[in-house]
Amino acid sequence: MDGEQGDVALEVPVVPESDQPAQPSKSSLKKAARREKFAAQKLERRAKEKLAKKEKKKIRAEKRAAGELDEDEEPQHKKRRVGPPFGGRVVVDLGFDEKMTEKEVQSLCSQLGYTYSANRTAGNPFSLLFTSLDGKTRARLDSMSDAGYTRWVNAEWWTEGYERLWADDPAIKQTVVYLTADSDDELTELRPDETYVIGGICDHNRLKNECLSKAQASGIRTARLPIGTYLADLRTRKVVTVNQAFEILVQWVDTRDWESAFHTVIPKRKFEDGNKPKEQPADTDGGKVVVSVEELEDAMDDES
Repeated sequence: MDGEQGDVALEVPVVPESDQPAQPSKSSLKKAARREKFAAQKLERRAKEKLAKKEKKKIRAEKRAAGELDEDEEPQHKKRRVGPPFGGRVVVDLGFDEKMTEKEVQSLCSQLGYTYSANRTAGNPFSLLFTSLDGKTRARLDSMSDAGYTRWVNAEWWTEGYERLWADDPAIKQTVVYLTADSDDELTELRPDETYVIGGICDHNRLKNECLSKAQASGIRTARLPIGTYLADLRTRKVVTVNQAFEILVQWVDTRDWESAFHTVIPKRKFEDGNKPKEQPADTDGGKVVVSVEELEDAMDDES
């Protein structure tokens, strides 16, 4: 075979069996598959729980807005021991229906529900009266929870105006006070023998002086909540929404302290740094309830 190039034998190195990658056993593969399946199911469960919680919160908010939230469904911090009625009456004057847009009427109706819920959990509840119920406001309330407002306890609904209060007894007129931020007089205390009127307006401040003018035309007293006296550095206009106004009255009856009532009800973001809320007693309600008289409804954003 001289002069001829023969076949070259290639030597393939033999890898020791101990150096070869170990193949996973069937048992370990099954365990890994179970772990992956469990992790996927866990994510799915969390997503479902989150969705269910969101839906429950939405339903609770709708029921509260309609005034149909059962007492045992109220958040723990909003529950109070209900005592004897305060004796005073609060009237929500709904006689501004035609001056509001459809959206404003919807917001107002939700605030009426918040007002009723606040009274249900009040330490010393008021007698609630809603007057001048008609038009868009009545239609909206009728559409909510199958007209659930008609089943509200300790609440009356009149199609007539609040003037009916003294129709049979003119002396009662002297005990009626219309609460409006435009009044020159300041409310110093609540009396169990008086009636306090809150203007049912959600108007984004378009209707300034409407409540004052209406009260003056009716010949009844007016007064403003003493917000300016106790919260001089409040960042926003010193007006409140319908259920905020009512909740402030409820808090004053419980504490006999205007400053505490304002700090408890008015959203904390409205305060300047120099006018921070003082520490509240353990038995006060630190939650925000939103109501609206002649003001902004930004507290409504806090509830959603």
